Amino acid sequence: MLTPVVLAGGVGSRLWPLSREFYPKQFIPLVDEDLTMLQLALTRLRGLDALAAPIVVCNEAHRFLVAEQLRQLNINDASIILEPEARNTAPAVALAAYQALTKDEDATLLVLAADHLIGSVESFHSAVAVGRQCAENGQLVTFGVPPERPETGYGYIRCEKSTASHQLIQEFVEKPDAVTAEKYVASGDYYWNSGMFMFRARVLLEELQQWAPNIQAVCEEAFRTLRKDLDFYRIAAESFAPCPSESLDYALMEKTKNAVMVALQSDWNDMGSWSALWDVSDKDDAQNAVQGDVILEAVNHSYVRAESRLVAVQGVDNLVVVETADAVLIADKSCAQDVKKLITSLKQQKRSELQEHTQVYRPWGSYESIVSAPRFQAKRIVVNPGATLSLQLHHHRAEHWVVVKGCGRITRGDEVFHLNEDESTYIPIGMKHRLENPGVIPLEIIEIQTGSYLGEDDIIRFDDCYGRVE
Repeated sequence: MLTPVVLAGGVGSRLWPLSREFYPKQFIPLVDEDLTMLQLALTRLRGLDALAAPIVVCNEAHRFLVAEQLRQLNINDASIILEPEARNTAPAVALAAYQALTKDEDATLLVLAADHLIGSVESFHSAVAVGRQCAENGQLVTFGVPPERPETGYGYIRCEKSTASHQLIQEFVEKPDAVTAEKYVASGDYYWNSGMFMFRARVLLEELQQWAPNIQAVCEEAFRTLRKDLDFYRIAAESFAPCPSESLDYALMEKTKNAVMVALQSDWNDMGSWSALWDVSDKDDAQNAVQGDVILEAVNHSYVRAESRLVAVQGVDNLVVVETADAVLIADKSCAQDVKKLITSLKQQKRSELQEHTQVYRPWGSYESIVSAPRFQAKRIVVNPGATLSLQLHHHRAEHWVVVKGCGRITRGDEVFHLNEDESTYIPIGMKHRLENPGVIPLEIIEIQTGSYLGEDDIIRFDDCYGRVE
């Protein structure tokens, strides 16, 4: 069986302010109004033969986002592996290989990134079919993309020229400067490194044992600590902590003598920058790509995105303008790869805008900050049908709830009662409480918090259906 492994652990910092640590690009509908990048990666698999349930590797903070987006696709049999710490792609793939072997002793892995865009599904399936033959013959397969232009944001693969369906790899090359990239494209010997792979799970682990034994040994030991928790598979943090952080390219593919490349003849993009998103977006006659409430006048070759309000731009060219509820990015499109420098400044200043949007997603729904000031703040809370918040209390804040849509079941101390639209209740400091949505439509409330400390960490949970009680 062919087991898809989708790596979904990145933070997509170069697409800030839309992509943030707790809600990164792979969980956002960047190029499709209805499907996120993760969902596109999974739906792209439909039609492949002998396909097993997917394995998704992600981090703790994103686990409920992954579970919900799989549920929306009616994928109920996936394995969601939670990495205790980010350790790059080699350890993530090794853990997935051990998991695949528990279901299929002869599993073949198709390793994909959750944030890639592939233009032609048919071409993708054709490349997978070729790669599958190579993998079944014991080879380690990577997929290379014929370069459309000199690109400094991608790594490259140099191959022996061949008319065969696959080519022997001569070397992997890191991201080049502009002059070197032009030479690579002109030579015809280089391909963009897509970061997608295919191999038999057992072959991968054997090769890692030879070329990266420190990674293989730690992952083997860590996998023995695997335990099921709701929809997730957890690895003990202490057993995984000694694992080196290395990409699969560096740890294995650059060293093995058993690697081949299959060409992926399709529009491909790793969606790693705003200029990359401009490349794949529909454009007007002035080569502008726009989304949201945008008005342009004398603007050319620009990407403008409005998330929460009107954005008007006049008399500029080659810009990226991205507006969210709490941050705005304006950058020269040619410098889009340098957004990481801004991220460094945000980290140094410990800005919350690096981590979360004003709307924060939780397994039960979401909350959105409306206004915040010393000693009070207001939030809009949306609880999904049938969902339940934890039974909890706060030591430093009181809460006043007003239902604006739907019906809520409230636990308030020893009381349990229902609140309908335009009704309210008050939760004093230190009182146990719980909010539930017993209805079939989303429950929306306005929550007014007052107190000396209003941080999200002022919460003691006593019961929680999402496993968040210590």
